[in-house]
Amino acid sequence: MEKIILISVFGLAWGSFLNVVIYRLPRGMSLIKPHSSCPQCQKKIKFYDNIPLVSFFLLRGKCRYCKAKISFYYPLVELLTPLSFLLLFFQHSLSFFFLVSSLFVSALIVLGFIDFYHQILPDEITLPGLLLAVIYSLFRQDLSLTQALAGAVVGAGFLLFVYGAYYLMRKKEGLGMGDVTMMLMIGAYLGWRQTIFILILASFAGALVGGFFILFKKKNLQYSLPFGSFLAAAAFASLLWGERIISAYFSLYKDLAP
Repeated sequence: MEKIILISVFGLAWGSFLNVVIYRLPRGMSLIKPHSSCPQCQKKIKFYDNIPLVSFFLLRGKCRYCKAKISFYYPLVELLTPLSFLLLFFQHSLSFFFLVSSLFVSALIVLGFIDFYHQILPDEITLPGLLLAVIYSLFRQDLSLTQALAGAVVGAGFLLFVYGAYYLMRKKEGLGMGDVTMMLMIGAYLGWRQTIFILILASFAGALVGGFFILFKKKNLQYSLPFGSFLAAAAFASLLWGERIISAYFSLYKDLAP
């Protein structure tokens, strides 16, 4: 119970920092200075108004000074972060894999939200994430360096093929190169088997959401979706349950074999 409380408290604080990254990184701002302030009135946020989750609800989602609305993604990130860490903890306890995977999940959260709001996937996150995944593969028992590199090649290679095919047909970009570098990171951390699963899952989810917007929101086929957000969610799901789902899928064919 003590570990759960510790992880939850740390996750809330870490989620608050991730909010800083999500807001400042796309704007080219320093992650350290200046201190947190209201984007509207520029008033510095007092420490008691910056308590993860609690302050948002005490302030009723508004700035204390100018009453501007605070985006709901702030408490969402602060909630998602400790919940993600706890799910990892329940599966892997306080292991080295848990620690590195927490960093991986943190990168997914940042990338998913930045892509959702800005439709960019910063190299400042994806490239260090790729490097970390490759280095970590040298010490892993469940994934070799070869498998990590294969995952990166499969993930990025598939999206490069889609990028090139779409450009040849439509003479414009259908995907950003940020999606490609993001899949380099994801593939290197999860290997080629899970990479294929992630691409299928993210594409299926994206097609469903895209179909919803076309049918009910009157968008056309040119409507742009933040595919990186779907990749982030699919990669997190795969990190937790991917191998089980893949193994269960292949076991169906064994059971059906004559």
